[in-house]
Amino acid sequence: MDFNLFSKQVSKIKNLPLPGVDSHYKMVPAFREELMKRNQNLKITPKRAGVMALFYPDSQNSTHFLLILRKTYKGVHSNQVAFPGGKAEEIDENIMITALRETEEEVGVPTASIKVIKELTQVYIPPSNFMVSPFIGFSTGEISFTLQQEEVEKIVEVPILDLLDDKKIFSKKITTSYAVDVDVPAFKLNGYTVWGATAMMLSEVKDLIKQVM
Repeated sequence: MDFNLFSKQVSKIKNLPLPGVDSHYKMVPAFREELMKRNQNLKITPKRAGVMALFYPDSQNSTHFLLILRKTYKGVHSNQVAFPGGKAEEIDENIMITALRETEEEVGVPTASIKVIKELTQVYIPPSNFMVSPFIGFSTGEISFTLQQEEVEKIVEVPILDLLDDKKIFSKKITTSYAVDVDVPAFKLNGYTVWGATAMMLSEVKDLIKQVM
């Protein structure tokens, strides 16, 4: 998809209502949906995080978006594919600043080069007790990446047409924090399996883009 067309159309998203949990539930197993509904009534004080769904043109002016493969470490999100982003710090004025700052730190895209379109629906991640606020934005020029070596293993660049292709969604058996060998809906993007919270957020991004394209 031509990036000039994309950047013009995607700005319309800011005026759309969010699909919210209806999009999220497309990417969770049925029993997990029930657990999520119960969690909505729990009184918790989660940590905050912000992530960025960043779209940009490649050298051919074709629209792509950015995912990262996290390093292998001792933690619940080790070696997972995710959006760039991370934990809120005291220096951050708001959670959007968190998403922008973390994106620049992790992949080297300057905050000033990103136009934020809209904040999307928050996702709670029980294993790490994080409430994640995703944002959708784009960079108008071709960008280069500088990886944060301590946290990012690899950049995963995905054509937008792959995101919009329903055939890229499949079911995969995964052992999670709440079940063993369970069938989980996931995206297959650029050879990587994207599931869990990132897939839930990506589902909302996809549903919004389909409304304006």
